[in-house]
Amino acid sequence: MAAPAAEVRVGIASDDDVVAARQAGRRLAESLGLGATDLTLVATAISEVARNITAYAGSGEIVVRRVDVRGRSGVQVVAYDEGPGIADIERALQDGYTTGGGLGIGLPGARRLMDDFSISSSEGGTTVTMTKWGPE
Repeated sequence: MAAPAAEVRVGIASDDDVVAARQAGRRLAESLGLGATDLTLVATAISEVARNITAYAGSGEIVVRRVDVRGRSGVQVVAYDEGPGIADIERALQDGYTTGGGLGIGLPGARRLMDDFSISSSEGGTTVTMTKWGPE
């Protein structure tokens, strides 16, 4: 089996795309030596942000890439969309807060699952960047 690409881009517009992004993240994380639990955490975090793209923006993109910082490798996931943006990011990161009728666990859940997490948003779209670091 060939090694996964150092960067994979997945357009997000449907549930099938969510699955493809999850699989890409899981394959890359596995190639970096992350354990079974971390593979599940990465895949779940990708699901959460990808489903937010389909629910709130309609479409967007997830980029999964290998990052190397200070001798450590990890999987970085960047989720982009050009949707309406998030009016109150602080509130959106609170458990249970939702504007779409869901459970309100997407963004706060993704933040808990990954080691690093940042979000920026405006009326022109949202970018979520999150990283899970491999073993030292």
